Amino acid sequence: LAVKDPTAVERANLLNMAKLSIKGLIESALSFGRTLDSDYPPLQQFFVVMEHCLKHGLKVRKSFLSYNKTIWGPLELVEKLYPEAEEIAASVRDLPGLKTPLGRARAWLRLALMQKKMADYLRCLIIQRDLLSEFYEYHALMMEEEGAVIVGLLVGLNVIDANLCVKGEDLDSQVGVIDFSVYLKSDDDIGGKERNVQIAAILDQKNYVEELNRQLNSTVSSLHARVDSLEKSNTKLIEELAIAKNNIIKLQEENHQLRSENTLILMKTQHHLEATKVDVEAELQTYKHSRQGLDEMYNEARRQLREEAQLRQDMENELVVQVSMKHEIELAMKLLEKDIHEKQDTLIGLRQQLDEVKAINVEMYQKLQVSEDAMKEKNEIISRLEDKTNQINATMKQLEQRLQQAEKAQMEAEAEDEKLKQEYVNKSESLQNEFSQKEKQLLQLETDLKIEKEWRQTLEDDLQKEKETVSHLRTETQQTVNLKKEFLKVQEKNKQLKSICEDQEAALQELASKLSESKLKIEDIKEANKALQGQVWLKDKEATHCKLCEKEFSLSKRKHHCRNCGEIFCNACSDNELPLPSSPKPVRVCDSCHAILIQRCSSNVP
Repeated sequence: LAVKDPTAVERANLLNMAKLSIKGLIESALSFGRTLDSDYPPLQQFFVVMEHCLKHGLKVRKSFLSYNKTIWGPLELVEKLYPEAEEIAASVRDLPGLKTPLGRARAWLRLALMQKKMADYLRCLIIQRDLLSEFYEYHALMMEEEGAVIVGLLVGLNVIDANLCVKGEDLDSQVGVIDFSVYLKSDDDIGGKERNVQIAAILDQKNYVEELNRQLNSTVSSLHARVDSLEKSNTKLIEELAIAKNNIIKLQEENHQLRSENTLILMKTQHHLEATKVDVEAELQTYKHSRQGLDEMYNEARRQLREEAQLRQDMENELVVQVSMKHEIELAMKLLEKDIHEKQDTLIGLRQQLDEVKAINVEMYQKLQVSEDAMKEKNEIISRLEDKTNQINATMKQLEQRLQQAEKAQMEAEAEDEKLKQEYVNKSESLQNEFSQKEKQLLQLETDLKIEKEWRQTLEDDLQKEKETVSHLRTETQQTVNLKKEFLKVQEKNKQLKSICEDQEAALQELASKLSESKLKIEDIKEANKALQGQVWLKDKEATHCKLCEKEFSLSKRKHHCRNCGEIFCNACSDNELPLPSSPKPVRVCDSCHAILIQRCSSNVP
């Protein structure tokens, strides 16, 4: 029988005890109400099991008085690895009743459970195994896979709400003994599985809500960071503006100082000029008789005047340069402010342009639909106009027939009048009434004729308008026909291009077939070469004559050796050439095996 490792057995037992304690704690908390106090027995047993798990494989540290073996050392590392654990470590150190490191470790475990972050803290600790190796042996539970399993089981404790009082509790002198009677099964536990399933579903919903809350907190923190960065950039811009304004004020003060200095220099130069003028006049009076001395003094005074004028000009130029620098700084400040405003305006403009582009897209889509509807309406109007023109032509024909009938009636009436006048001249008085009636009828007929002519004129005008509309519509239809013709031309061009493309593809296919044939030939030659590689070349002394023509080799008739069959030919007999894709020139081939020939030096040529 194989002997089991005692440390592995210990790790397995501790893992099973941790499973039982965590499972029992969760089930009892669900039945109890999920808000637990420090006096709750399953909770106390859970802390005892966790102490045993953390103590397993702990290295013994030597001190002055005795050997020390506590779990506070590795737990104290968590605040360095996980910054949120600094609050727990600080509060544990500040507790007044704790004196031993074991008591601090127990308080730390209770605070981590209340925070629902015990699994996160221990996961950070397990990942850094190089740091844990200072406190634990290599076979310890925290250094092996069982530690990771326990950390995964601790995640389930997030469903429990614990309200523990750590301040007044005596954690230093507690005795950590595991009570195994708690983990024995009973009949009541078996009967409450259905209720536990429902409670587990509720707990899953609570975990989902807590995870959502964590994600929202992370997004809020990122938004706060963005707001802080924007505020910092805004303060930097304000500070830069203030610095620029201070620089402008300093430049203005320097400008005032330069102007005051310029006025002082002008005053000094004026006084100096007046003094020089007085000296010149005195010297002119004293040295009237000596012409040369006067000329020299005059030249010196003139030179001094030029130097003073040059100095004055230089000062004025410097003043102009300072003024221009001031103007440039003011312009730069204005440009900076304008740039800031323009960027803000461009942002607003870009947003407006986005909205306008969206509106334009909607309008273009609506216009497309309207244009399609208009085309349909125009086609319907064309058909209606054609029907109207047919009707108008029919009415015109009817009106012309009526006119002809009215003219005939008028001619008949005039003929009857003439006959009546000739026959009944004497009976005019008796027939005046009838004549007047006939005249009335004529007047009525004339008025009817005028009305019919006016109606005809209006109809002709309507006809002219309809013809214009028809011509306009015909031009539009002609344009559509032209567009159709252009479309047909484009289609023909497309067909031609397709035919050209097909021809080129066929040519490519032919080239590929030829290439494949040449490759096959080359492969056959290579196979023949491989088959005949074992044959031996003839010696140069033995090969003195060509095998085909049986003539002696010389300078003009050089030797060509077949490396497959070993035969030797002259250059006149080996005329078979084969083009190869790898070589620019064709290669000579053997007549018997079609292998590549190799040129050799003849025996009588050095």
